[in-house]
Amino acid sequence: MSKASVNFFTEDTNYTVKKKTIIKNWLKSAVEAEGYQLKELNFILCSDEYLLRINQDYLNHDTYTDVITFDNSEELKTIVGDIFISIERIKENAATFKHTVEQELCRVMIHGTLHLLGYKDKGKAAKTKMTDREDHYLALLANS
Repeated sequence: MSKASVNFFTEDTNYTVKKKTIIKNWLKSAVEAEGYQLKELNFILCSDEYLLRINQDYLNHDTYTDVITFDNSEELKTIVGDIFISIERIKENAATFKHTVEQELCRVMIHGTLHLLGYKDKGKAAKTKMTDREDHYLALLANS
């Protein structure tokens, strides 16, 4: 059995994730709390333009977004995924919602992870459930 890994990469940005070990342990705990096993979770931090190209090339969406999640899992209840996050969107959203950049980044990290765990955010009920789970896990992180 391979060890669970959470990795951070950058593409055309030089943002450095703070408190990496705490965040890695938090994400692993969230995955396990949902009844899944974490194998590999890659966060690729990038620019708006980089994420826009991914949105256009892979999803046929011509819009800016803060996060795109790719599920690479091949086994049930096992998480293997790549989550691309626009640092520019994170900074803008942090200012809009009066959060720190780190708080907003963690919200988007858990949002992408929840997608891998089967949560959806299309429609009011699904979005409410997703936000409730985000808030739950962010509270656990704040208390760690």
